[in-house]
Amino acid sequence: MNTSQKIAVSPALPVSFEKVRILVVGDVMLDRYWFGEVNRISPEAPVPVVRVEKREERLGGAANVARNIATLGGGAGLLGVVGEDEAGDVVDGLLTGLGIDSFLTRDPAISTIIKLRVIGRHQQLLRIDFEEPPTDTVLRDKLTRYNALLPQYGVIVLSDYAKGSLVNVADMIATAKQAGKCILVDPKGDDFSRYAGATILTPNKSELMRIVGSWKSEDELTTKAQNLRTSLALEALLVTRSEEGMSLYTDDQVMHFPTMAREVFDVSGAGDTVIATMAVALGAGLPYAESVALANRAGGIVVGKLGTATVTHAELLG
Repeated sequence: MNTSQKIAVSPALPVSFEKVRILVVGDVMLDRYWFGEVNRISPEAPVPVVRVEKREERLGGAANVARNIATLGGGAGLLGVVGEDEAGDVVDGLLTGLGIDSFLTRDPAISTIIKLRVIGRHQQLLRIDFEEPPTDTVLRDKLTRYNALLPQYGVIVLSDYAKGSLVNVADMIATAKQAGKCILVDPKGDDFSRYAGATILTPNKSELMRIVGSWKSEDELTTKAQNLRTSLALEALLVTRSEEGMSLYTDDQVMHFPTMAREVFDVSGAGDTVIATMAVALGAGLPYAESVALANRAGGIVVGKLGTATVTHAELLG
């Protein structure tokens, strides 16, 4: 059976995520924000001069997924790699403050991944990235640690930002699948075959297009999405489609969820919020339709906030 329908499931569900335990694995980052006023153009080059007045630091990448799980009321552990530097200390401190179990490996050969955003008049003017891939030795140690942590968690989220922390992702999925875990993957890159066997993949529209090519109709998209889902042995494929909402493809149905964003302000980290909400909902025993409805609502809320933001349990279910 393969039915297609557009639905808007009510997300106001009396559900608690307190007993859900989720292990997030992936590329850990620190998001830094410099806010300031822009009153003139530089005499040295045709660029605005930003007088920095405020600085903020937030968890980014896989750490932002764990942050979203924590603010939704779930129990989160984070496995990743940071450098032996000040930024790594900041990440560790932010995790501790949120009650997230930190399983960070310090790699003395690299610097912690940092995304520095300069904001002027509520607009992002510039982003500077600092990043280096982890060393092979650290990645081997990380895989060993992952295997030891796996029994403690019911849901696994693999957050791939293509920064080098998930080179062993195929082994991680195989081990988690053998252990009967629910495995959610936020994929990246041109080859999704390494994600085969996961429970659900959550690519955005452009990421899916890189894998299956373009489409001219919903029927063509459905065919390509279902072929990909089948070839990767996934239970479900969730495609986030910006203003077009989300589409869920399973073995017996196709469901389209219209966008719930009231006013798009900043899409930074919206995918992190979506996969975190899916993880806690599925971990709490909700079916796919209701889990996606909640994730869709969470995404609509978070894009109305500046930067990598989160959604609280009260916002989501209120």
